[in-house]
Amino acid sequence: MEKNLTGKDPNLMSPLQLAYIGDAVFELMVRLHLVTVHDMKVGDLHKEAVIFVKAKSQAMMVKQLEEDFTEEEMSIIKRGRNAKSVTVPKNAKMIDYKYATGFEALLGYLYISGRMDRIDAIFEKIKKMDLR
Repeated sequence: MEKNLTGKDPNLMSPLQLAYIGDAVFELMVRLHLVTVHDMKVGDLHKEAVIFVKAKSQAMMVKQLEEDFTEEEMSIIKRGRNAKSVTVPKNAKMIDYKYATGFEALLGYLYISGRMDRIDAIFEKIKKMDLR
């Protein structure tokens, strides 16, 4: 069941607002996954989480999942990718940063739309990827 979590139409929200939410959603999913499958110290969990959440990895995820995304999802990714951001990436290539923003915008869009089932399906595929 889809339930909008904000009362706002996510299609009318800024892609950077969507990415802001999507970043938090993805971080939480990664952390939950890692504590579920690994018995590690928090510092080591953090190192593992960085592998998932860095811009280069998120850009790789978009490229590897491109055929799995619907037209609507690709449109949201492109909106996020093309958004003007005042943030300059410190440890990432600009193109990877833009794709990561697009990916996070998609996750934010899906989350606000109440479509956790779709986020879960995407995350299941991500867990199987070699991101190293």
